[in-house]
Amino acid sequence: MRYGIIAGNGRFPLLALESARRLGHDVTVIAIQEEAAREVESLAPRCHWISLGQLSKLIEILKDDGITEVAMCGQVKHASIFSSIRPDWRLVKLLASLPSKNTDGLIGGVIKVLEDEGIHLRDSTALLKPLLATEGAMTRRKPDKDEMTDVEYGRRVADALSGFDVGQSVAICERACVALEAMEGTDAMLRRAAGLVNGRRLTLVKSARRREHLLFDVPVVGADTIPVMRETGTTALAVEAGRTLMLDKEQMLDAANAADIAIVGT
Repeated sequence: MRYGIIAGNGRFPLLALESARRLGHDVTVIAIQEEAAREVESLAPRCHWISLGQLSKLIEILKDDGITEVAMCGQVKHASIFSSIRPDWRLVKLLASLPSKNTDGLIGGVIKVLEDEGIHLRDSTALLKPLLATEGAMTRRKPDKDEMTDVEYGRRVADALSGFDVGQSVAICERACVALEAMEGTDAMLRRAAGLVNGRRLTLVKSARRREHLLFDVPVVGADTIPVMRETGTTALAVEAGRTLMLDKEQMLDAANAADIAIVGT
């Protein structure tokens, strides 16, 4: 198969490219300079680097390589839109047309521009289906009764939050919402929450968007999540089964087991 991968930050694009290489797929990588790791260059036959604001250059590269399908793999920090990155004329035009600059608005606008150019988006998890969360407890320890009560409450809050397209995660303590995730990311949210609960334990609940597809902005957790949970006294993590990627899944679950952290897919 021949397609493109737009590489953001984290392990997601690296694992996707490793899978594509094992399958013998012909992949062109378009790596975001402000986000992607240099390792992506060694995992595909062709790699192009572009700045986050270069929408026209992205389209030019895909057309020059004859690419009509592309997957978005890896995070691009939402806060980057408010940084000093200079958008090209095409992105300026897109931004001016958006009713809001949230994730769905921004990426949805980019997708429409690509579709108008004959370039279609692929399921971003297609190469990593075995790493999607499964239903039920995935760690040796199941959430206890109090943690499950917090999970159930947190899911209601996170589902409502996802309708506003603000963030994916909430921190819950004793059936109270301590913190909501926005542009700062999950780790910063947990540290902020830990400073508010005076040593009481937290439960982290991560929700997928209210959309049917997995084309972009898929919830992701990984082994790096566990040290932050330990640091902040977060003893349980709930994710959506079949809709959350668990990068380096075995290592993550091993680390959670060693830390006596419960992880459950709902």
